[in-house]
Amino acid sequence: MILITGASKGIGKFLIEHYISKGEEVIGFYNNTLPTIHSGNYHKINIENENDIINFVLEKNDSLKEIVLINAAGISIGGFAHKVSLEDWMTTLNINTTGVFLMIKHLLPIMRSQEFGRIINISSVVPQIGALGTVSYAASKSALWGLTKVIANENAEKGITANYLNLGYFNIGMIGTIPQPILNNIIETIPMKKLGNPVNIINAINFLINSDYISGTSIDINGGIY
Repeated sequence: MILITGASKGIGKFLIEHYISKGEEVIGFYNNTLPTIHSGNYHKINIENENDIINFVLEKNDSLKEIVLINAAGISIGGFAHKVSLEDWMTTLNINTTGVFLMIKHLLPIMRSQEFGRIINISSVVPQIGALGTVSYAASKSALWGLTKVIANENAEKGITANYLNLGYFNIGMIGTIPQPILNNIIETIPMKKLGNPVNIINAINFLINSDYISGTSIDINGGIY
């Protein structure tokens, strides 16, 4: 079963629609807006609320088999470090980092008992390149690197892999919030001089799902940005 956070829009929505089209058993999580298409595949969860996650696991425990968890939920609140409010900082970390941890924490016992699991965390090129005005987002996404490696080591003997994708700039999701002049400048910094096609994300996810000897590592999907 494939579980996808942040599945109501952006990359998460792209992923759930793809896997539904392939006949996979998939549940997408949303918080505020329930999509009208494939609404039966969605479950409302606020990943900042641990009780929401606990209740989901208790409700679905018997049907959760061979779990593939894709943590695609994310938020970006821009601003230079000296201008970012504590509230915006905490909101970003709560969703991008703590929410990921809580999802993994409460699904791991099932994965461990079944001796199978695939955890794929969506991180970013942003902390790699130190993009201006992204201090809270960069901190939250780079935190996933250490989190993933520890989870991978702690569960390696239980048939569970944990990896993360460092995504560059794709023609989907939060890219739509970037003003065109800034977006043009971003594209100029990409060696391939174009935004990524999200099918590349699916290719990497499928590779990791089918790989039982790759864990605790990353795949950079960024058009050559380093």
